[in-house]
Amino acid sequence: MRLVLIAGVASVLLAGCQSASESMYNAESACRQAGLKTGTNAFQRCVDANYNNSRRQSEQATNAAVLAGAAGVVGGAVLGANSRPYYSRPYYYRCRGWGCY
Repeated sequence: MRLVLIAGVASVLLAGCQSASESMYNAESACRQAGLKTGTNAFQRCVDANYNNSRRQSEQATNAAVLAGAAGVVGGAVLGANSRPYYSRPYYYRCRGWGCY
């Protein structure tokens, strides 16, 4: 259970690692590599489109990680609630003529 919780928290933290400045840098470098000149309207439109796309993908990744973490925690809780202790299993106590064991 503890491992599932740690994995869920780690995935949530790592999913949103890209900051806004990194998204902007990636958008600008993609537009430069496409051959657009800095300062033109086409370059600015390209940067805006790439930046918005990058932020949207980052938010979707974060949402997916949160959902996966929550599903893992709920699944662990369901499994934990369903498991019975060892001694309550029906085959543990057996009574014969010389006693129960």
